[in-house]
Amino acid sequence: MDSIVKTTHIKTIVVATQNEKKRREMLEILKDVPGILLKGVEDFPFLPEVEENGNSFLENAIKKASILANVCNTWAVADDSGLEIDILNGRPGVYSSRYAGLNASDEKNIEKVLSELRGVPREVRTARFICSIALASPHNLFFVVEGSCEGLITEKPMGTGGFGYDPIFLVPDYNQTFAELDSSFKNRSSHRGKALNLFK
Repeated sequence: MDSIVKTTHIKTIVVATQNEKKRREMLEILKDVPGILLKGVEDFPFLPEVEENGNSFLENAIKKASILANVCNTWAVADDSGLEIDILNGRPGVYSSRYAGLNASDEKNIEKVLSELRGVPREVRTARFICSIALASPHNLFFVVEGSCEGLITEKPMGTGGFGYDPIFLVPDYNQTFAELDSSFKNRSSHRGKALNLFK
């Protein structure tokens, strides 16, 4: 994001997500960007809820970033991300956060995925996390990036870190799930970490 800062004179960026765990992760990844004041949505009371009704992660990210950039009158960065499982034809995809129903918990979403993969052998439990990120100005200037991370879906949750589908997403090179790996490693190698680091 350093090069963008220099060319566009960005001073303040709002991390535009209502998901507290995701917000903390994004702030942690971006904290070393020089000369930027990072704010969360908690600094802007009465922000509107943005419906994620796009057909792609990128469409949702652009929508969230542009709406909140205009409401907050400053730059906003937003992501939309999710899990794509090959044998499920890319599901849960853009419905990852509500796969088991509207306002479903992480545990319920995981439970549904594992039930659909019951009996499926390891070698065909391939999946990836996808993250699309949009950085938007109040004047409709956009920068967009995407990151991905390949892995396998485990047969049961493992680890206590992270959030979302992290406990069932195995990184084959380390034979550990994102929920088992150190958070600093995850922030470098995850789909979100890869995407945000493209801005730097």
